[in-house]
Amino acid sequence: MANHKSALKRIRSNDVKRLRNRYQHKTTRNAIKKLKAADKAEAEKLYPSVVSMIDKLAKKNVIHTNKASNLKSKLAKHVAAL
Repeated sequence: MANHKSALKRIRSNDVKRLRNRYQHKTTRNAIKKLKAADKAEAEKLYPSVVSMIDKLAKKNVIHTNKASNLKSKLAKHVAAL
C-alpha cells in the first residue's frame, strides 16, 4: 500500500484516467462497428467523426499512432468501396 499522500493521489488519478480511457476506447470501437455496418450515405456521414475519435485516442496515447493510421486507412478504403 502507498505510504505517501502523493502516492495515494496518484492511485486515485490513475483510476480516473483508466476509466476515462476505457470509455473513450470502447465508444470509438462501437462507432467503427456502426460505420462498417452502415450503407454508403450514412458511412460517408459518420466517417469524419470516427476519424476524429481515432485521432483523439492516438493523441492521448490510448492507441498507438500507427494503429490509428491503419484504422483510418482501412475505414477510408471500406467507405470508398461501398
